[in-house]
Amino acid sequence: MSAVLSVEGVDVHYGPVHAVQGLTLSVEENQIVTLIGANGAGKTSALRAITGLVKPSAGRVLLRGEDITGERVDRIARRGMAMVPEGRGIFLHLSVKENLMLGAYARRDRGSIPKDLDHAFGHFPILRDRLQQRAGTLSGGEQQMLAIARALMSKPRILLLDEPSLGLAPLLVRKIYEILAAVHREGMTILLVEQNAQIALGFADIAHVIEVGAIELSGNAEDLAKDDRVREAYLGG
Repeated sequence: MSAVLSVEGVDVHYGPVHAVQGLTLSVEENQIVTLIGANGAGKTSALRAITGLVKPSAGRVLLRGEDITGERVDRIARRGMAMVPEGRGIFLHLSVKENLMLGAYARRDRGSIPKDLDHAFGHFPILRDRLQQRAGTLSGGEQQMLAIARALMSKPRILLLDEPSLGLAPLLVRKIYEILAAVHREGMTILLVEQNAQIALGFADIAHVIEVGAIELSGNAEDLAKDDRVREAYLGG
């Protein structure tokens, strides 16, 4: 396997606050890697640095071997990275279709967009029935589905997700992860930040535990789920 994403010694500062400290990880082709940790541990800041939303104060980010550190968000997206942000980040006053088409705005293969739209509806059939509906009128679960579908419309090489289960009922969380598993089986590489460590460790191949901005534990997700320190801190013993 080859690395789709490499993060090498990345630091993030917000003024005097050292939010991310020496973050180093890689995501190989068709792998699922997860970052778990308590609220405020630096998980979202790590994703923001990777996707260009904040500029690292040290270190670098490589996408398929090319240095993208400090590049504009739109250029990083064109290179094949898509993110589903915490809180979904959809355009509430636009229709479902308009949100989906915005996901494809940077694509040059315009002729393939209708086919990919149909493919997205295969994963999210409810969105086909809601195409002309304003996104703000969707349920929380439907909005999360729209956010994921919009990201997939950019045809990314790697999909980053920030807390996709946040605020959703257990049945909807299960449905979302079933869809993500199907997307992964089609070849999608995934980097996941998830508040629910049990779900994340059951879904991912590789896991990193981040505490106070730094990775404290790394390894096979299945093995980490059995680690006493992880069980006590994140899995309720």
